[in-house]
Amino acid sequence: MIGTVIFDLDDTLYDEIEYCRSGFAAVAKFIAGRDGTPTAGLLFATLWDHFKTGDRSKVFNAALDDLGIGYDKERIAELVGIYRNHVPAIALPPDSEEVLRKLRAKYALGLLTDGFLPAQQLKVRALGIEAYFASIIYTEQLGRECWKPSPAGFEKILRDLGGRPENAVYVADNEQKDFIAPNRLGFVTVQLLRPARVHTSACAEPGAAARHVISQISELPALVESL
Repeated sequence: MIGTVIFDLDDTLYDEIEYCRSGFAAVAKFIAGRDGTPTAGLLFATLWDHFKTGDRSKVFNAALDDLGIGYDKERIAELVGIYRNHVPAIALPPDSEEVLRKLRAKYALGLLTDGFLPAQQLKVRALGIEAYFASIIYTEQLGRECWKPSPAGFEKILRDLGGRPENAVYVADNEQKDFIAPNRLGFVTVQLLRPARVHTSACAEPGAAARHVISQISELPALVESL
């Protein structure tokens, strides 16, 4: 019998692309207005174009090259810091809010998320979701080696919630890393395929696929109830 439901954050409870959009807007605003720099609108449009079509690990370099703006490693690191530390303009979708309300009435809820601090904490605050969860685990606080697919975060959140893996559901999006550890631990795993999701690649590693797949978060309560 299911007693615990644990969520991933990005592209599970909201569309991560909205965070990316917010971050690039913050960077564009930071750069704009300096001597010889283009407007924030042009800066954002260039950053966004490279994010959508280019090497996402080199968005800042490529955009600055396009616009003829000089930079060095320190400058890129500064822009990455602006992106990760900005207060994001994101909101919890109504369907996610409804699902959290429904599930909280019946199950112990947890949140387990990878990513850099304080970026993940700022996302959670912007979404206003802290009160829904009896435990929130930022794997960065456990150490970079505890990022998924490490089992460390899953083991800790079960201890916090007093749950057992066979009675727990983990809901996430990214087959490359999200389901490997909870599958091995014995969780029921659910992949949510949001249409706008950032990570779309499948994983060939055995045990990487979720046991269940849904296309809308609104499908989750009925699925959990049926388990």
